[in-house]
Parts: sequence; C-alpha cells; structure tokens
Amino acid sequence: MPYRRLPAWVLSFHGTDEDTVTKILTAPQKCLTESRNQYDWLGNGVYFWENDPIRARTYIEEKFERDRAKGKNQEKTPAVIGAVIDLGLCLNLYDQSALMELRAAYDITKRLFDARGMVMPTNKGGEDRLLRYLDRTVIQVTHALRMRAPEKTPPYDTVRSGFHEGGKIYEEAGFHAKNHIQIAVRNPACIKGFFLPRGLESP
Repeated sequence: MPYRRLPAWVLSFHGTDEDTVTKILTAPQKCLTESRNQYDWLGNGVYFWENDPIRARTYIEEKFERDRAKGKNQEKTPAVIGAVIDLGLCLNLYDQSALMELRAAYDITKRLFDARGMVMPTNKGGEDRLLRYLDRTVIQVTHALRMRAPEKTPPYDTVRSGFHEGGKIYEEAGFHAKNHIQIAVRNPACIKGFFLPRGLESP
C-alpha cells in the first residue's frame, strides 16, 4: 500500500525507572527492552506514549504503586525518558487499509482456532479492556501473515493506535481522562535518539 510509510518523526515518551534512564543516556548502544506480554495492546514492541510525557509519568507511577503493594520494585524510582522515533513502515490503526488488514487477520485467526477446537483469546480488564489478549493475538498474526506472504511484503517497523481509557472527563463527554496514542516500536533502528523531557523531574 503506497501510504503505509509515514514520513514523520515523532517525540514519544516511555515510563521506566531512574536507573534505566541513566543507563540509556550514558550508553548510546543500549536500548529499552521489547515488551512481549500476552496482554500487550499493540503486540510485541518497545512501547511509547506519543507526545505525552505526563501520561508516561502517571502510568509508571501507578504501575510502581501496584508493584509495591505486591512487594516488588521497592527500590525503584519512577522516571520518564523521551525518544525521537521514525515511524517508518507503520501499521497505523487510524488508517482504513490497516484496519482492513487487521480484520482479515482476525478472520484467519478465528478459522485457525476453530479448526483446532481451541477457544479464541478475549480482551479482559473492565470497560477499558486493559488486558488485550485478543488484540495482541490478532496483531501478531498480522505480522506473521506478512512474513509468509508470497508477494514481497516488508515487515512493519511500528504499530500506532489511539485508545479511549479512563472515565469521561465530564458528563456525556466523548473524551476520556486517559485518552492517548501509543506506539509499539518493532524495529529498534526507528528509535533515533533518547533525551530527558523538559518539565518533569529527572534522575
């Protein structure tokens, strides 16, 4: 498809801990670790919040608070690192052709599960569907189908989508308190550099 490559570099932000931020900024060869959780919203990749350091900060603070309640990450201090990202060949889920490709991957996934007598994964986690087992599966199948296609179909560098999350910001609103755009970077070469965001506490 001629419009899948997005000729744009975006500033995006990742919530992590102070030690990780320091290591990445002082050792340019290092990079953030790819997430491979079965519930990841956009499949495997390094996750960023597009143009939103505040959301990255609140996310990691909330995560560490949950972790500490479970006795984990007691010594870690939340922090945010910024990145310059070349979206490259992007599975942009604001784009109709990308959504059609995703729907086709879902149909194939369902046929495969049905043929094997297996139950399809489902998204869970309340109204926000915080655990995206189904979506992650379909996106991973989308990538696999491209790799196995007889015609030349290069792999996607990034996956990008917006999400409605959190309660409505006012009565009858169509906007939610935690609306955001996320990017999952599959090709580390698309991360052109890291930086400390201004206006936030830094290590």
